[in-house]
Formats: sequence, structure tokens, C-alpha cells
Amino acid sequence: MLTALPSPGESAFSAANSFRARRSLLWISALLLTLFVFASVALINIARSQNQAASEQSLFYVKKALDNRQKRLRASVLDYAFWGDAYRNLHARLDLDWAYTRQNLGPTLFDDFGYEALFVVDAQGRTPYAVIDGKLQQVDAAAWLHDDLGELLAAARDGAEVGEGVSRVVRLNGRPALVAAAALTTGGDTRVAEVPGPASVLLFVDALNDDELRTLGEDYGIAGLRLARNEADARTQPSLTLPVQDGDLLLRWDASEPGHYLISLVLPLLVAAGLMIVGLTLVVLRKALLAAREMERNYASLQAGRAALAASEERFRQVAEAASDWIWEIDGEYRLTYLSERFEEVSGHTCQAWLGRPFDDLLSSAAGSVSAWLDGHKPRPGSRSVLQCSYVAGDGLERACCLSLRRIAGAAGYRGTAADITEEIQARERIEHLSQHDALTGLPNRNRMQEFLDGKLQASPTREHPLVMLSVDLDRFKPVNDALGHAAGDRVLNEVSARLRQCLREGDLVARLGGDEFTLIVTGMSSQHEVERLCRRLLARIQQPFLIDDNEVFIGASIGIALAPADGTQAEELLRYADIALYEAKEAGRDTWRFYASGMNERVIERRLLEQDLRHALRDGELRLEFQPRYRVDGQRIAGAEALVRWQHPQRGRLAPDVFIPLAEETGLIVPLSDWVLRSACEEAKSWPSTAFVSVNLSPIEFKRGEVVERVRAVLEETGFPPAQLELELTESVMLDDAEGALQTMLQLKALGVRLTMDDFGTGYSSLSYLRAFPFDGLKIDRSFMNDLSNSEDSLAIIQAIVGLGKALTLTVTAEGVETADQLSLLLQVECEEAQGFYLGRPMAAQAFRQALRDNA
Repeated sequence: MLTALPSPGESAFSAANSFRARRSLLWISALLLTLFVFASVALINIARSQNQAASEQSLFYVKKALDNRQKRLRASVLDYAFWGDAYRNLHARLDLDWAYTRQNLGPTLFDDFGYEALFVVDAQGRTPYAVIDGKLQQVDAAAWLHDDLGELLAAARDGAEVGEGVSRVVRLNGRPALVAAAALTTGGDTRVAEVPGPASVLLFVDALNDDELRTLGEDYGIAGLRLARNEADARTQPSLTLPVQDGDLLLRWDASEPGHYLISLVLPLLVAAGLMIVGLTLVVLRKALLAAREMERNYASLQAGRAALAASEERFRQVAEAASDWIWEIDGEYRLTYLSERFEEVSGHTCQAWLGRPFDDLLSSAAGSVSAWLDGHKPRPGSRSVLQCSYVAGDGLERACCLSLRRIAGAAGYRGTAADITEEIQARERIEHLSQHDALTGLPNRNRMQEFLDGKLQASPTREHPLVMLSVDLDRFKPVNDALGHAAGDRVLNEVSARLRQCLREGDLVARLGGDEFTLIVTGMSSQHEVERLCRRLLARIQQPFLIDDNEVFIGASIGIALAPADGTQAEELLRYADIALYEAKEAGRDTWRFYASGMNERVIERRLLEQDLRHALRDGELRLEFQPRYRVDGQRIAGAEALVRWQHPQRGRLAPDVFIPLAEETGLIVPLSDWVLRSACEEAKSWPSTAFVSVNLSPIEFKRGEVVERVRAVLEETGFPPAQLELELTESVMLDDAEGALQTMLQLKALGVRLTMDDFGTGYSSLSYLRAFPFDGLKIDRSFMNDLSNSEDSLAIIQAIVGLGKALTLTVTAEGVETADQLSLLLQVECEEAQGFYLGRPMAAQAFRQALRDNA
């Protein structure tokens, strides 16, 4: 059988084809290998770039997180520092009751905001007020922070001129802490008098422990934000160095590595795809040779052209639709010829409904129609113009947009974008509203009230039709906050605001000046009777119960009234006079109103002068102590004496305690006054026999302050006076507001070794329960029971019952106000242990009492 052999030409052709196929295979393989290498290198570079970008982004967010934390801390310290009450009670004077006990600037900063400490540093660099972890402490701010605060304090005082606070990072117990400072100012409160000299500085300290660093990072998408754990961790990136005074602190975190994920995902696919292409190429080359290669080249060329066109269209579409703006075009007659799909999403209209319609039908501007604006401006080709417009969206609401347009080169029309700025405009309007209104109640604030009042005063009110200003302050509101929390207090303030608005007519104004203070400005009243009728209506509405979480809350209000032009024609005068009248209303028993009268201002001035004189008296030694003896009834021997303070005023002469003690309680001077009495009494009583005690009265106001135990301990240690010879007299009122707190304080006083006696026993409704629950050593029968002792069997029976009760509870019973021999005889009959009164001995100077002790020995 014969087999046909290939011709030399066919073999050559086949060999040539084979050679070309092998050469093509080699070239394609080399190309594929090159592409694979380049693709791998590109992939690695992209991965490295992504990792670097992720690291830089995480560093940016860590810095932003710390910066925002400092901004919030500075804003918080500014809110408290630019406050007239804080200036008055922490700089002009130190009122710990206002700041700490009433929690205006105390434990709530630790409980609500988590600040570890706050300090007030005065002009001499001392720290008169410090709260650490919500507890009042006596500590120097610089020593506690281990940091030199000089530059920070100076910067805070400089920043007060422009209303700014300052902050920086410090090292606290080896960890970063943020310290923000702001100088105390009156905050524009004209009622607070400025004190000469540098202002005290308020400091807030926000320590960043491990949990807070981690939480701070998580809020910004940063994982594992921490201090560098060790040297190896410190050398790892990313990191952030925090320069502090005694070295640097290094923050580390776990940055995401998207590049690694990209490599692990794409590289296997790239290898697999390369292998598949090589295999397919071998098959195609073996079967197709030149024709297949030519076809493939043509096809590849066609596909590349189509892909480039599709990519270009897709790129334009994605850019147009990813942007918040929508794109438009109009022709020379200002008719819409193109709208991007984004137009439908933003406006709520369909593109088809507006194409071909005039541009003016869709948009309008404050300058008139868009076409008229274009005719007037005639933008040049290539130049860019901007116009703010508005339109009605598909939901019927008006929206605002900003047109950015260019003239189409070579044509009569325009094209551009429209950016929706509705939310931006609404935000500006909200900011403007907040600058004029109270954030909690929505009522006008002091700025808006000032503008309203100035406008009404410019209208020149007359005596027949005066402008009426009412200053309203809520009574019994603080217990609502204390018992139910500040959230309940806010709800009460909102309800009070609504009730006040309901009592006024259109055109009148209700403003909240802060706290529980409101100001009402009313016109259209022609008589005092109308004003009083309005006051009755206001008080009746406020006195109605408030239902807060199934609890009925009852409060009241006091109202001060000033009239223009009768009382004044300036806004500052009316505000001050209304406040003075409000003070008189509170002095009159609250839940009432008072009209301003000229004599009120004189009384305020007189009270202020007396307060200044009392400060001078404490400083200049004008106070005196007298001692009224207490006798044992059975043997009429002196058991001890009660220390009574007197004031020898240089102009007014001798003043009794009932003149200046209430003033001292109101102004916070009761603490230094009581310290002086306690120290002077202990110094004097050291010379008495060990069997004689000295008794000192404690005011209910100072007893409620948390430092009373420390003050008594300090006096005993300073004077060396035996605690067993010191008796402290308390009235029942110290236990009414906070029985649990009063009990704890009394137990701490007892632990010092002093005696506790209930004064004025019998005048309260629950004295018996207090005697059983509280650690008293004795009680004093109120003098009112002694007045009718000789003529009233009821009084004798009451005294006999009290004496029996005292014996049953092993208490020493003392009768006050003994003024006759008959009264003393009756006390002896009922076996009362001690007595005190003018019959036995009047208050006397220290030297006279020492002589009485010697005579009675």
C-alpha cells in the first residue's frame, strides 16, 4: 500500500507554520510572563499603597479624635467659666455650698461627664477648690498633676478676652490626660460685680485610661488605640507621639491592612487566570495558526474599542451620579436639553417631564428669573458663574440649590451643575435660632429678650400704658432635681415655660435667663389691678401639680415687678429693679409678688453694706464672745456655759446675733464666723476646770456642708481642747432635708468625742423620732414652755414628760429661759437636771465667767 508523502513545499510550509507557531507561542508565553510579573509588582505596589493610605488615614482619625476630645473639654470648661454665678462663688468668694453641696460645679462633672478632677486656681497659684473623682479635696492642682501650670494659666487668662479656653496633654500617673483651662468671668452678667486683679482659672482634667483610649478609637473606626506596651510595640507603626512636659507618650493602634487582603484575594486568581490563558493560547495556536491569529487580533481590536467607549460612558455616568449635584444643559432659548439621572433622585421630578421646558419654570432666584440674570450678566465662554436658586420639589416642599454654570463654547446655550444646599441653609437658620433662644425650653434667651425690650422701650411707654417687666423665680424647684434627677427638672422647666406662655397675649414675651429664672415683658395693661390679676393667674398655673413619671411635683414662684417709665427707662434698670422686687417677694414668704419701690433699693444697699461690714468685722476683730452659764438644778453649781457671739460695730454699736447671723447664712459667711466662734470658745475654755464644758451652736446651713466634721477636728487639734468638754447644739432643721446625711455627719462628730445636744426641743413635729434615731447626748427644752410654767398645768405636764423622756433615753435635759425662783423650784420638783436663764446668770464676758467659776467652786 502506498502512502502519499508531503511535498517539499508543503513540508516547508508546515515547518514554517510550525516555526511561526512555536515562535508565536514563545512570544506569547514571554508576554504573559512579563504581564504576570508586572501585574504582580503592580498588585504589590497597590497593596502597599493601600496599607500606607490606611495607616495615614488612621493617624488622621487618631489626631482628630484627640483634637475633638480637647475641643469638647474646652467647650465644657468654657460653659462653666463664663458664668456669673461661678465667678461670684468661686472667684469673688469661695462658696463650697454653692459649688459642691448644691452640685453646681462638683460631683456631677465626675458622674455625668466622667471628668476625673476639677480645680480652681487663684491669682496667687493656690488651689482653693478641688474635686477629684467626685469628692471634695484639699490638694494643689500643680502637685496633683505633676506639671507646671504657669503657661496654661496665663494662656487661659489671655483667652478670656476673646472668649476662648486652652488645653493640653499632660502625663498623669504614667498615662495621658487632657487638661482644659478657662479664666472665670462674669459671663456678661451685669448683676455680678467684677473683682480687681487677675481672674481665677477653672481647670477640668479628663484622664484617658485603657478603656477610654480604646472607646475613643472605636468611635472613629480605630481598633486597639493604646499606649505603647513595650519597646517592640513602640517601634511598630502606625503611632502618634504626644509631647508632654516630662517626656513623650506614644500611642499605638492596630491599623487595617487592606493591601494584604487584596493580595490574598487577587493573586491566586491572577495565577489561575494566567495558567488558563496559557492553556487556551496553546490550543488556539495549534488549531488556528495565521487565520485564527488574524481573527483574534481583529476581534481584540474591536473589543478594545468597545471597552474604551463603554468605559468612557461608564466613567461619565458614575461621576455624574455619584456626585450630590445634578447636571443640566439649556439651549439659546433657555430651554432644558439635558438633565442627569441624579436630578430625579434629588428633586423628585422626572427628567422627561422637564426636558424641553423653560429653565425659569423650574428655578427662580432672589435676583429674579434665571434667564433675566443670564441676560444681565452674559457670562463669557469658559468663565464660571454661580447663582443661588430655589424650586419646588416633587413632594411639594421648597428646596434651595446653587447653580454653577458655564457658557457652551461654540453654541448659544449653557451647561452646569446644581448643588442642593437646603440642609446648609436650614442649619444656618437653626444656628441663628439657637443664638436667640434657650436650647432646653425654646423660649427667647437673654439676647433675644434684650432686643425685644429695647424695641419696646423705644416705643416710649407711658404711665397710663406702661411696659411691665416681671422677674419670675421658681420656689422649691431644687428638691425636684435632687429627688427625681435633672431630667425630671428639665421636664418641669419645659412645662413651666408652656404655662407661662399660655398666660400671656400675642405680642408679649416670655424669656428664660437660665436655671429657674424667667422674665416676662408685657404691654397693654393700664392699671396695677390688671398686673396683680396676671400675677395671680401665673402663680395659680405654676402651683398646679406637675405629673413626672407617676410622681406629683408641686412648686411655686415668686415674682418681682418693675414698670417703665415709672421705675426706669433703661433695660438694665428695669432688670435690676425687677430682681430687687423679686428678692423682696422671696423675703415676704415666697409664692407672692412685689412691685419695685425706691425703698427696696435702699434696703439692698443697706444689706450689702452690712455684709461688707461683717467681712471687715471677721478680719478686724470686731466680734466678741459672751458666756451664759448653765447650772445643775439640784445643787445650783455651774456645769458649763453656752458661747454667744456679739458684734461691736464701730458705727452702729453692739449688734445682737439675730441681726447678722441670718445675713451670714445667706452670704456664706456663716462658715468663717462659726470657725471663729468655735476656735475662740475652745481657746477660752482651756482655762476652765475639766468638769466645765463649753457649748457652741451650729447653724443648719453650715451643718449641711460636708466639711463640718473636718472643721471641728481641725479646731480641736489646733487648740488642744479636750473633745469631751465641747458640746455642739443643733436644731431639728438640720435633719429635715437630708436625715441620712445628717445622721452620718453626727456619727462622725461623735467619733471625735464631742457631745451633741438638740436645741429648742418641743418646737418641731417629729423631735421624738429624731431623739430615738440620732446620737444625741442631751436636749434643751425651748424657753416657750417656761413662760407659763407657774400658771399653766399643761406646760408643767409637758416639761415633766420631756424630763421623763430624757431620763428614759439617758439624755441630759436642760431647761432654757429660767427667769424666776418659782420656775427653778418647779424644775427641781420634776427632777430636771440643768437650767439656764437670766435668773441664774446673764451672758457675761470671758473674764467675768472665769470669776463666776471660781466663786462657784
